Amino acid sequence: MSVTLTDLNLKRIAGSLKLSERSVRNTLELLDSGATIPFIARYRKEKTGNLNEVQIEHIQRTTESHIELEKRRESILTAIEKQGKLTPELKKALIDASDLPELEDLYLPFKRARKTRAAKAREAGLEPLAEIIKLQNSNTVQTDAKRFVNDLYPSAEDALQGARDIIAEELSETIEVRNMVRTRFEHEAVVKSTLIKTKEKEADKYRDYFEFEESLKRIPSHRFLAILRGENEGFLRLKIEPDNEDLIFQIERRYIKSKTQAARQMELAISESYKRLIFPSIENEFKTLSKIVADKVSIEVFAANLRQLLLAPPLGEKRILAVDPGFVTGCKLACLDEYGQLIHHDTIYPHKPQSDKLTAAQTITFLTEQFDIEAIAIGDGTASRETVDFFRTKVKYKRELNVYVVSEDGASVYSASPVAREEFPNLDATVRGTVSIGRRLADPLAELVKIDPKSIGVGQYQHDVEQKALRAALDREVESCVNLVGVDLNTAGKHLLTYVSGLNTALAQNIVDFRTANGGFTSRTELKKVPKLGPKAFEQAAGFLRIRNGKNPLDNTAVHPEAYPIVEKMAKDLKVEIAELISTAAVRKQIIPEKYLTPEIGLPTLLDILSELEKPGRDPRPKIKPFEFAEGVREISDLSLGMQVPGIVTNITAFGAFVDIGVKEDALLHISQISNRFIKHPGEVLSIHKYVNVKIYELDIPRKRISLTMLGVVQD
Repeated sequence: MSVTLTDLNLKRIAGSLKLSERSVRNTLELLDSGATIPFIARYRKEKTGNLNEVQIEHIQRTTESHIELEKRRESILTAIEKQGKLTPELKKALIDASDLPELEDLYLPFKRARKTRAAKAREAGLEPLAEIIKLQNSNTVQTDAKRFVNDLYPSAEDALQGARDIIAEELSETIEVRNMVRTRFEHEAVVKSTLIKTKEKEADKYRDYFEFEESLKRIPSHRFLAILRGENEGFLRLKIEPDNEDLIFQIERRYIKSKTQAARQMELAISESYKRLIFPSIENEFKTLSKIVADKVSIEVFAANLRQLLLAPPLGEKRILAVDPGFVTGCKLACLDEYGQLIHHDTIYPHKPQSDKLTAAQTITFLTEQFDIEAIAIGDGTASRETVDFFRTKVKYKRELNVYVVSEDGASVYSASPVAREEFPNLDATVRGTVSIGRRLADPLAELVKIDPKSIGVGQYQHDVEQKALRAALDREVESCVNLVGVDLNTAGKHLLTYVSGLNTALAQNIVDFRTANGGFTSRTELKKVPKLGPKAFEQAAGFLRIRNGKNPLDNTAVHPEAYPIVEKMAKDLKVEIAELISTAAVRKQIIPEKYLTPEIGLPTLLDILSELEKPGRDPRPKIKPFEFAEGVREISDLSLGMQVPGIVTNITAFGAFVDIGVKEDALLHISQISNRFIKHPGEVLSIHKYVNVKIYELDIPRKRISLTMLGVVQD
């Protein structure tokens, strides 16, 4: 049996995802050919049935799971066949098994594990005694057992224990029993956590879980992960269990057939089997499964937050004065040109202890005029509020300048990274960090791709989830965002180009080197001259790369080069140039898309082309707006219950959102306080960097805890 996807597998995958088999088959063929998810979603809609990136990703992941299942099935079939125990009935059951637990249950009796108590009892000849007990007819089982006494089992009670070990193992390997227990776990199990008594002082942050119980099927992912972390750190004990006594009783009802002495031994064997073998196995199975589910939710939250951060509004190509605020070490300044290149850096000391406000103000006025600065970006770290106030109230400018507060999360990681050292080998790390703040304002996406997403600070228990799955999900999100926005082929750096569909680190570097040696690209076709960038890479990448003011106006659109002939025919039919087709709405309205259908390009792609011609090179990200915190609110002591203040959403979790209201400590906006209507997740209403008006709902100044509400608060 080869490890391949059969028609049955395809049917199962399509059924589980509620998609047509044709869509699944065609999508898998495209993925196997080396096509990327963004490319397939954007340029192969006819083949997939107009599937989006999420659906394509689900097909990919579900298929990978099915392939792993098939590999395991093949391995088990081979192992049992080598033992000479693969009956036709067992082979059919293994082939028909639809999931891993069912497969493993069938394999359980054939595993070559360490020598068990049951194996030892069998070797000692106690199997006939076990059969006597299972028949449940004997009222002389104590006497019967004496016939089986030997050196390993020197008494009748020892022999009975050995016989019960055999029965216990057989029961634990019975699929019907295991499924009965699984069903009870699924519907009735409770998560329980208790404090390890000697750890109370060290475990204070887990106080909420010292004596905790919650239904397994209802416990939120963040709580389960928190308890797991407490267990891993040695502070908590975690149990997942249904009503064990009732479950043992239900198993007894199935197997106990009389009231003889043998039946009493059978009852003991059932209890021992459940407590020693079945319960630990199924509990561990559900613990693992619950961790996988909690990881999935946590990773989805992280990925959604990262997407919002990457797609945050860009200021665009403006000359920016970036500021990394500080008290003792001063405020670092970096002047950037409209392409994000550093043209000057400096330091001012407007705050205590130096308080050289006059020199600081004069320096700012001079730099903004000297370098024709168009906007100011100030980091949101230490001394941010004081620095923002200084720039807004103490400095005289020759023109009106907006001051923007920019998140510093991950800036220090970037400044010490190989990427930053490669960009600025001769600059101090603090200057690199300041440059990053300015570039984040101009184009968050282009700058944030240089930083490990886990350092950006928008996750939920990101260090507790499975790291390979987290990395894959975040990389997919970055790739999706980069290709959604599109990349300027003549200005993008190597790290941004790396995430373009079809490119990798080597090809991105080759593009930069080619650009440096030959000047800017004037057409997409010149990409074919880049060393090692072959036809497949060109096909995958070209539509996501933009060339402004190039030879062909279509090169600054998301229209793929393979569709250029269709646009050229449209222009020819209307007797206009392509530039006029793009610039004149009245001309475009005359286009009847159905006239341009081909075997390869259908109506979905044609409608995409017309939409792109309407707004060529458009940026899907919203416009940026300046923001100001409430006047006079700097410390938690400045707050009072019922006070309404503006804030910025900094992080979203499954249980709520964290909001910066300008007092150094982020405040919690619980999910129950976000909307009057029921919402399953805060992301239904909020997004990272969203401006909100909130009210102080609860205030614990000693513990520096602030709770907010949006209920009854008017939003702008």
